[in-house]
Amino acid sequence: MIQQPPVPDLPARLEVLADLEPMVDELVRAHESRRELWQPSEVLAQGEPESHADYVRGLAERTSGIPDACRVAIALNLVTEEGLPHFHRILAMHFGDDTFWRTWTNLWTAEESRHGAVLRDYCRDSALLNPPVLERMQFEYLRAGFHPRWEHDPYRVFVYTSLQEKATQISHANTGRRCADYEPKLAAILARVATEEARHYAFYRQVFAAILERDPDRALASAALVVPRLEMPGASMPHFEEIADVERRLGIYGPRDYLRIVEDQIRFWGIASLTGLGETGRRAQEKILGVPDRLRRTAEVIERRSRSKTFAFDLVWRREFAVE
Repeated sequence: MIQQPPVPDLPARLEVLADLEPMVDELVRAHESRRELWQPSEVLAQGEPESHADYVRGLAERTSGIPDACRVAIALNLVTEEGLPHFHRILAMHFGDDTFWRTWTNLWTAEESRHGAVLRDYCRDSALLNPPVLERMQFEYLRAGFHPRWEHDPYRVFVYTSLQEKATQISHANTGRRCADYEPKLAAILARVATEEARHYAFYRQVFAAILERDPDRALASAALVVPRLEMPGASMPHFEEIADVERRLGIYGPRDYLRIVEDQIRFWGIASLTGLGETGRRAQEKILGVPDRLRRTAEVIERRSRSKTFAFDLVWRREFAVE
């Protein structure tokens, strides 16, 4: 990979991040005070028989009715969470591992680590997915890596994480709701993960709001490079496009969801009401405010052209299933 040059005004951006340390310290403290710390083994054992054999047998019975379309959606959510090493590397690279921000990066990593663990252990115990296929998918995803073109701009990281954490929250929550009638425990696990993603989302967007207040022109310019198209972190995994299409058809996550995320962020960050901007900021503001209309048109085209489609994945033993 060719090393990307840093943004020319990186020192000014890092100075803004340093200025935010007291506020971020308060956010981290508030985050931890409201958080319920849980561990995967405790969640999986809750309400289950002490006998491991009875636990596995009961789990297999409860999950037997989960449709294959929902199973591959769970696989996408799981493998995305397993990309944690990439995300930690990117945060450490952009924020610096010798700064105050290491406190948040390490805390976020510790909390996120449990998401992949609990889903992976659940899928193993329930035999919900074809294990060797899932493991190869995980390996290929980690091997491919995640290398967004952020040019060492920390502002883009906060824009991206605000958008992506919300997208992940929606995906987990909706997948859980789709599975609730078949397996309440899985629905509860996904709801728990989604709740934690929501807290991370709140952190990142509050930080970017503070950046926008202190450095609006540069912040808007960075946001304008990220908001128009969110590259999901799982895009490099095998069969991502097909599985993402299944999720869209199931109503788990799709273009309409991203449209709502963008509209919500524009409102929360008050982008339309920002004044006193320089030329760079005004151009970026105009570009961002035009994104929802473009996303809406894209969603309409996809929905208009969509027809029922049949899928078959090795993840679910090549069983065919159709989704509208």
